[in-house]
Amino acid sequence: MSLILNIDTVMENAIISIADNGHVLQFLENDQPKNHGSFLHTGIQQLLNNCHIDIKEIDAIAVVNGPGSYTGIRVGVSAAKGLCFALSKPLITINALTIMAHAALQNENINDYLFCPLLDARRMEVFFAVYDNNLNIIVKPQVVELYDGFLKEFLNNKKLLFFGSGSAKWQEICNNANAYFKKTVIMPSSMSILTYNSLKINNFDRLSDGEPFYLKEFYHNTKNESL
Repeated sequence: MSLILNIDTVMENAIISIADNGHVLQFLENDQPKNHGSFLHTGIQQLLNNCHIDIKEIDAIAVVNGPGSYTGIRVGVSAAKGLCFALSKPLITINALTIMAHAALQNENINDYLFCPLLDARRMEVFFAVYDNNLNIIVKPQVVELYDGFLKEFLNNKKLLFFGSGSAKWQEICNNANAYFKKTVIMPSSMSILTYNSLKINNFDRLSDGEPFYLKEFYHNTKNESL
């Protein structure tokens, strides 16, 4: 038995789960982005109670460290590191874009496409990365302001599947025939599989090194909302 507590608070819907050997035992979801902080700790306790698991039985704690909501990243990473420190458990960090790509690969039986998750980063900006169908990184995670020639060097020669919260605004301005768009549902199973793979090879982060992966600087917009 390898129990992992998985924490994802970087996107609009926060998801926490407990998984055994990569299989989700139970999960909870919060669809109120401004309440991720208050949801997290009560949700973890509820999951533990539902699964009849003492938190000391958890073998590792995994957290999505970005990119995404600045506040959401801080909530998840600080909680995960605090629990790891208090319980002397290993920390696993994982990128949100990798989870999105894994989910797309599970949902789409496409062998000749590249996969490009797009996370909304406000205005016309998106967080993105490009993966092949083996989840190898072709273009590393970064933030970009969308423009007509976005990923043209790939789209001219290869089919790309775009998905995620930032894909709609790219679809509005993209005219390339090799660009395809799908709605991909992010289930907790994708994170659980990936974090279990990390656990099996002891791919852990030192608490001093497990930093948030913001990709862009924090700012306030006119409505006092933070990214």
